[in-house]
Amino acid sequence: MSTVAAVVLFIGVIAYAVLGGADYGAGFWDLTAGGARRGRRPRHLVDESLAPVWEANHVWLIFCLVMVWTAFPTAFAATMTTLYIPLGLAALGIVVRGAGFAFRKVMVRTDQQRLTGAAFAISSVLVPFFLGAIAGGIASGRVPPAGHGDPIGSWVNPTSFLGGVLAVLVCAYVAAVFLTAEARRRDDTELETWFRRRSLATAMATGLVALAGILVLRADSPRLFDALLTRGLPLVLLSGACGLTALVLLRRGAPRLLQALAVGAVGTVIAGWGVAQYPNLLGTHTTISAAAAPEPTLWALTIVAAVALLMVVPSMALLFVLAQRGRLDSSH
Repeated sequence: MSTVAAVVLFIGVIAYAVLGGADYGAGFWDLTAGGARRGRRPRHLVDESLAPVWEANHVWLIFCLVMVWTAFPTAFAATMTTLYIPLGLAALGIVVRGAGFAFRKVMVRTDQQRLTGAAFAISSVLVPFFLGAIAGGIASGRVPPAGHGDPIGSWVNPTSFLGGVLAVLVCAYVAAVFLTAEARRRDDTELETWFRRRSLATAMATGLVALAGILVLRADSPRLFDALLTRGLPLVLLSGACGLTALVLLRRGAPRLLQALAVGAVGTVIAGWGVAQYPNLLGTHTTISAAAAPEPTLWALTIVAAVALLMVVPSMALLFVLAQRGRLDSSH
């Protein structure tokens, strides 16, 4: 049951990485779109794409938090008492980001719009960086089983820095592919070209950082490095194949196919990390079974999580359909 709970938890992690990642990545392109005049149209597409779904994506973050503190309470306590600085900064960034996105739509003065827009865009980069740094700290074994680890060294280290940078780049890549597909769906050739070029540039940057990251992991996290090159390798290769295929089809591929390939690229690399770390939950020393709650709790949680997924997944699908169409066709 502990393994089942861990798999359900990781499904939530993958969902948040994909959907929340596209959300944060759109903020990255908002930040780098240029001045008010040059960046007006890309930002307008970002606004229209995010507005219906931006807050719903955090459902998966809440789902993951509930799963961890209920199914693996000792691991949750260890993580919170060690990585409280990046966790707090990420939480603050989520709040600032949401407030900035909401308030910039109702501000009248230009200076206020710029301030709230900057809050949204900058926090869209900082939040995935901190989340990636947290993942790096956990994966490299810097969270001790008893908690209260080094509050600085646990996330200021080579693996955490690699995780943070990769998280920002991956989010930017997913968002660029999604927005390319969205621009094509709207028959906006200029914006399609704008985002397609950034998809290619971000993919190249992500690939270069990933190649450099091989040396970082080999020196700083040898166990994770070895596992990624063995049992995690098929998923890593599948991720690369999905990413490359999406880039090849950027010019002519159907929007839904491009989005599916981007989702596959991110989802499989996150799954590869999970497979590489198994059976440990915290880096190299705390196994899933050792950190798990009593079995009756796991049974109850699994049933509740299954019911929650049966409710949330169709609701999210309906939300995305409505966001894409603007309405629900009577024939469907």
